[in-house]
Amino acid sequence: MRARGFTLVEVMVALAVVAVALPALLTTLYQQADDTAYLRDKALAHMVAANRLQETRLVVAATRTLAAGKSSGEEQMAGRDWYWWVDIAPAPGGVDNFFRIDIDVAADPQRRDQPLYSLSAFLFGDLREEQDNFGQGNDGADDEGSGDDVGEQGGSPQDTAPELPDED
Repeated sequence: MRARGFTLVEVMVALAVVAVALPALLTTLYQQADDTAYLRDKALAHMVAANRLQETRLVVAATRTLAAGKSSGEEQMAGRDWYWWVDIAPAPGGVDNFFRIDIDVAADPQRRDQPLYSLSAFLFGDLREEQDNFGQGNDGADDEGSGDDVGEQGGSPQDTAPELPDED
């Protein structure tokens, strides 16, 4: 009767298979961990950029104006420092008070040229003219949208929109 067990050749073949498969498996696991960290960082950078854009929108809503220019700063999110750069420039096409906003975010201040996340948006920068055009008692006199009466009202453009005729 033959003894049960593995021969030396069988053990060597099994070890060779494990030796080939294990590094490939570990490489895949490390790559997956790196990808997960990258996606986490990209999502956080997106939130930082969205915060900057929302802050810009709030400033436009409060002041009714937006001016071209550049700014940069640092923000903390999820226990990390994030660096952002905002560039506000007139939008292509020559439309008055229409601006393009580019926001770049990186985890390292030296990486401005290679941001982790970039966001671009377009905003209309002078809401006073928009409100004047909606007929806030403006008798059609051409006052170049001075908007003196708008700042005191504090309403939004939606509050002052003209009523549409009923469709019959």
